[in-house]
Amino acid sequence: MTWLADVVLAALVLEAAFLTLFRKRGIWDVILILGPGAVLVVALRLALAGADWWWIGAALFASLPLHLLDLARRPA
Repeated sequence: MTWLADVVLAALVLEAAFLTLFRKRGIWDVILILGPGAVLVVALRLALAGADWWWIGAALFASLPLHLLDLARRPA
């Protein structure tokens, strides 16, 4: 079932390319918009592949700074 996570990651890469090329978004904006979700999908893939718990936890924790940076840059 890890291939489902791979499909979602591929869709996120295509979305990032679309946002960068056609919507003229900066790469930093795209990373902050899509990065947290991509890292969560990586955590899902690790869980489906049977990785050790600390790898999954590290991936989950890695999404936190991206979420916070994205929230900080958005207008109130």
